[in-house]
Amino acid sequence: MTDSSPTFLDLRLLRYFAVVAEENNLHSAAKRLFMSQPPLSRHIKRFEEILGITLFVRHTRGLSLTEDGAKVLEVIRPFLKLQDRTFAQLQALTKPLAKVVAIGFTTAFEQGVFSETEKRLRVVYGERLRVRRTTSPKLAQDVRKGKLDAAFVALPLDAPGLTITPLRYAETLVAALSTHWPEAAKKSLPLQAVNGKPLFWFQRKSNSAFFDHTKSIFAYVGYEPVFVEEPAEYDVLLARIAAGEGMGLLPASFAAITREGVAFVPVMEAELLQIRLGIVTSSAGTALAEELYKNSPWGGPRHFQANAF
Repeated sequence: MTDSSPTFLDLRLLRYFAVVAEENNLHSAAKRLFMSQPPLSRHIKRFEEILGITLFVRHTRGLSLTEDGAKVLEVIRPFLKLQDRTFAQLQALTKPLAKVVAIGFTTAFEQGVFSETEKRLRVVYGERLRVRRTTSPKLAQDVRKGKLDAAFVALPLDAPGLTITPLRYAETLVAALSTHWPEAAKKSLPLQAVNGKPLFWFQRKSNSAFFDHTKSIFAYVGYEPVFVEEPAEYDVLLARIAAGEGMGLLPASFAAITREGVAFVPVMEAELLQIRLGIVTSSAGTALAEELYKNSPWGGPRHFQANAF
C-alpha cells in the first residue's frame, strides 16, 4: 500500500504544483514541463489528496490558487530554490566526458606495423582512444563522414576534400605464390616470369588511385597478369594462393606471417612497387594530424608528395 503522507512525497509533485501555480493554466504548465495535460492534472489531484487540502479553484479561464494553495506555495518555494542551487553546484562539480578520439588503421599493412604507434597513442589518449581497422578507402570515407577523427592509410589514395599527411614509411610489394609453383623457389622474381598467370587483385572502384598507379607500372615493366577478384579476407586469399588458384602482390610486412603452402618471393621491380603510409584527416583536423605525426615512429621531413612514387 502506498503511503499518502507528506513524508513520502514525490518531490516532482512540488515542482509540478509550483509551475501550475505560476501559470494558472494546466495547458500552459504542461507545455512548460514538456508533458501532456492529463497526467499533470492527475499529479495535482494526487498532491491535493496527499495534503488533504484543495490547492486550486478550477474555472473556465483556468485555475486560481486557494488560500491553502498560496500557503503551500510559500512553504515550498525556498526548498525549490535550494534544490535548483544544489543541482547547479553538482553540475559544476561534474567533470565533462572526455572526447573520444577515433583513429583508423589500414589493413593494407600487417597490423604489427602499427603496434608501436598504437602503444604511444594509448599513452596519450588512454581510454578515450577508439580504433577501427579496415581498408584505406573505407577509412577515408569514415573520416569524411565524421565517424573517425583521423586514419593511417595506404598511399596513393583518392581522398577528395580530405588532408593527407605523408609519413616516412613505405613497403615494397612481394609476390605471394603457391609453393607448388616453380617460381616460388626463386630468390627474386621478375614479374614478366609470371605473365599470363592469375593475379588476385582489387577492383578499380575500391581504390582508383592505387589501381591506376600499379597498372601504369605493370605496363612499364611488361607485366601482363590475368586479374582475378581478390577475396576481402586475408585468410581466404592465402588459402586460395596455397591452392594454386592465383598469386598475390602484398606489402612486405605480410611475409612475416607463416602460411603453409605459401611462399613470399621478392620481385625485381620492388622499388617501383611501393606502398606508402600517410595520415588522413578532415580539413579541420590539422592539429590532430600533427599530434599523430609526432606520436608515430615515422615523423620527419615531408620531402615527398602523397602521390609521388
